[in-house]
Order: sequence, then C-alpha cells, then structure tokens
Amino acid sequence: MSSLYEPRAEHKFSFGLWTVGNPGADQFGPRVRSHRSPVQLVELLAEVGAWGVNLHDNDLVPIDASPAQRQEIVGEFKVALEKHGLTVPMATTNLFSDPAFKDGAFTANDPKVRAYALQKTMQAIDLGVDLGAQTYVCWGGREGVESDASKNPLVALQRYRHALDFLCSYVRDQGYDLKFALEAKPNEPRSDIYLPTTGSMLAFIATLDHPEMVGVNPEVAHEHMCGLNFTHAVAQAWDMGKLFHIDLNDQNYSRYDQDLRFGSQNPKAAFFLVKFLEEVGYSGPRHFDAHAYRSEDWDGVKDFARGCMRSYLIFKEKARAFAEDGEIQALIAEVTASGQADADLLGPYDAERADALRKHVFDRVALGARGLAYEKLDQLTIDLLSGVR
Repeated sequence: MSSLYEPRAEHKFSFGLWTVGNPGADQFGPRVRSHRSPVQLVELLAEVGAWGVNLHDNDLVPIDASPAQRQEIVGEFKVALEKHGLTVPMATTNLFSDPAFKDGAFTANDPKVRAYALQKTMQAIDLGVDLGAQTYVCWGGREGVESDASKNPLVALQRYRHALDFLCSYVRDQGYDLKFALEAKPNEPRSDIYLPTTGSMLAFIATLDHPEMVGVNPEVAHEHMCGLNFTHAVAQAWDMGKLFHIDLNDQNYSRYDQDLRFGSQNPKAAFFLVKFLEEVGYSGPRHFDAHAYRSEDWDGVKDFARGCMRSYLIFKEKARAFAEDGEIQALIAEVTASGQADADLLGPYDAERADALRKHVFDRVALGARGLAYEKLDQLTIDLLSGVR
C-alpha cells in the first residue's frame, strides 16, 4: 500500500464516537456489534491512524449520569486521548434522542423544553471546551414539523435565532475560543426540518447578533438527499468565509440518510469535492460522519474507517494528477482563453466601459455554434479516476 494513501496527523481526519461506535442497529433489527466504550473507540481510531475524535455530549457521558460519574468518565477519556495522541476538534449536543425533544429543542412549542435545550447545550459546550474543542456543531435534527398546523415557521425561526444569540453570548461571556457551525438537513427524523440546506443556513447566519462567530458544517449526505450538488454548497460557504467544519460521507441521491463510506457511491462527486477543498487550501478538520455496513464486525468497522481516509487521499492524489495532466489543462485553457480579446469589456464598472459594452457588436451565431469539448474533458476525468490514464 502506497504511503501516499496512509493517513497522517497533517490530514486532520476525524470521526465521531457515534460513527465508529455505531452497533449496527436499525428500525428493522437490533445491534449486530457489541458495545464499545469511548475509551475503546479512541483506541480503535488511533489504530487506524485517525487524528481526531468528535462527540455529542451523551456519546461520552450518559444523560442521567451523576456529577461524580461524569467526572470519572471524562477523566478516563482524557487519559485515553493523551495516551493515544488524539485530539477533540469538535463537539456537539444530542438534542434529538431524548423524548423531551420530540417536538424539537430550540424551536419546541413548550418554553420549558427550549430552556432545557439551552441548559443542556451550555453544559455540552463546557464539556467540549474542556476537551479542547474549538468548533461547536449545531444540528437541529428535531427542529421541524410533520404538519405546519403545529407551528408557525416564522415563530420557529425567531426561537432558533434567540437560541443561537443566547449561546454566542454565553461563549463570549465565558471567554471561550469557540465558534459555531450550523448543519443543515432537509428531512429525517422530522418530515420537514427548518433551514434545510447550507444556503438556508448561510442566509440565517446573517440575521444573528454575532454572525462572525457562526459558520456552517455542510454534510455530503444531507445535500444529496434533496438532489443538490454538494461541492457547490461548499463553494458558497467558502466564498462567504463560513466553511468552519465539514462532514464527509456518501449518499445515493433522493434516499433516506445513508451515511455511507466516503467516496463509495459517487466517486466523481467526491473527487471534485476533494479537489475543491485542496485547491482552496481548506485547513479545517475532515470529519467522516459515516457508518460501517450492518454486515460488519469490529474488524469491518476498522476497514470502513481506513477506507474513508484512504479514499480521500486517493482523490487528493487524483486532483494533483488532474492539475498536471497536459491534455486536460490544455482543454481547460482553450475554453477559458477564447474571447480574451474582449475581456476588457468585463472589467469593473465605469461609464466608459459601460458605454463600450453597449456599443459592442457580438457575433451571436458564432457564440452559439462553438463547441466546448466538455464531453471530452469529462471523459478524460473518468479515465483519470478509473486509472487508465
């Protein structure tokens, strides 16, 4: 196995406790893998070469743990992190599993539920910061409806905004070095989840009291579920300076949330995503929010984790080869270089340029007749990814 595809700390590959710790249970059958403790999962991730481990609060500390139990659990976890050289780059809160959140957390109709959600989140922020996390992801899994008769969407957004403003102020008041990353999803477990896409989240962030503290955590599967191009969502977030974190996995389009191994279903889409991240210089964690097949034992879980990281590195190397391929780059140059003689028409606005543009005579027929060789370019990409080039 080439060392090019071996994970190193500099790659910043991370997994959640809930990902590698998934026992394989689903709605149609019970768990197929035995329970592994957080300490054992840290050991597993160290064995496969991961850099970081992320967690919901209750992935580590049971929701009903006493203060003494909490202290003991967290202490053992810190020892394991130090022993195995793993970091905790991101933390989040489980605001979706407990029955108290069946109608949402920050947007629930019951004000006691909303207050409890804020309390639970503040405690989880404290835990995350204590473990070294610098990014706090908010996923509103239950923030939605089955029927619009149950909630006013405008009121729900106001409640959501209040929660984020409150939490940002809490972080500032505590002096924490922490930023928030909002994660969008269109549906599941609710029929309709508020702020369903990365673009929705980006627009919402602009309405907050401290938008500088809040970015996004886009996830491959969540955009693919509604048939969108994930790389385009990531590009928009990057362009706005809001790509604070990213969740990598794979997903068949327009299906339920599958959380498949990264690159396993849509390799071309995964390639262009990795190509984008590497070319723009994204330096944050590359977090794999995915799960091993239910068919796997614990050795299979290790194969799954290694596969996620290996695929990313394969696509990274393919992106380098794409940039160095003479025929591919000549085609791209040909497409982008044509018409450069008229490029001055597209400069910054001034009255002289606008007047020149108004008077310019374009050969509309020639513009429409010209072939762009995109078929050839795409097939060269497929050849490269397939290993025949």
